[in-house]
Amino acid sequence: SIGRALMNRPTLLFLDEPSLGLSPILVREIFKIIEDINEEGVTILLVEQNARMALAIADFALILENGRFVMKGPAKELMEDKDVKEFYMGIRSEESAKGYQRWKRKKRWR
Repeated sequence: SIGRALMNRPTLLFLDEPSLGLSPILVREIFKIIEDINEEGVTILLVEQNARMALAIADFALILENGRFVMKGPAKELMEDKDVKEFYMGIRSEESAKGYQRWKRKKRWR
């Protein structure tokens, strides 16, 4: 379906969960293709649950939780954020030992 969309030479391409149901090898290949398409000048709006892969190729990111945007910024900065690492990438730091309840009280998203 990406190939069909590219036949019209778009300037903007919307992709919704392109890695859904694919093996890890195919996911890496798809993300490399998406990165190549972007380097050719096509703007890409990507909706993806695989935060690590999406942030690795993105310039800017918005994090959506329960239908609301909770964080935004340059993808490289978000990728290094300790809260993003813990809650969206599953990488737990020593400082986060108090767990989710503390996060919920400390961070109130509006």
